[in-house]
Amino acid sequence: MLTMIAILLAIHIVSVVFWVGGMAFAYTILRPAAGPMEPPVRLALWARVFSRFLPWAGVSAVALLVTGFSMIFMLFGGMASVPLYVNLMMGLGIVMMLIYLHLTFAPYKRLRTAVERGAFPDAAKALHQIRTLVGINLIIGTITVIVGGTGRYW
Repeated sequence: MLTMIAILLAIHIVSVVFWVGGMAFAYTILRPAAGPMEPPVRLALWARVFSRFLPWAGVSAVALLVTGFSMIFMLFGGMASVPLYVNLMMGLGIVMMLIYLHLTFAPYKRLRTAVERGAFPDAAKALHQIRTLVGINLIIGTITVIVGGTGRYW
């Protein structure tokens, strides 16, 4: 059983690192680096970046749900005896997943469509919405990592 928990925890941690780390990279490194580019080039770049990142973030979200709930039942025997920090981590993670779903199916879809049509003002508006949502999710994700990493010591 300990081997299975170790495997689940490893998948859980790698999924978090990929998702939150990817957002941190996009927000703090790629965004400022792409800023000086001409709008058609910059917006097309972001559409391509998200076309690659969002599916992997979705895989990470599914992996987090599967591994998280599996560990809850293996370690705690179910939801009734889960410590506060696990409830907080799970609640924040679910909020992040809802934001991810909205981002993917609303502003990203608008960004992709606008870039394909060459409607760069519309694409810029959609990218601004995405930037806001990624910033919110990055803050929530950072808090979630802190809660998950330190919670057992509270």
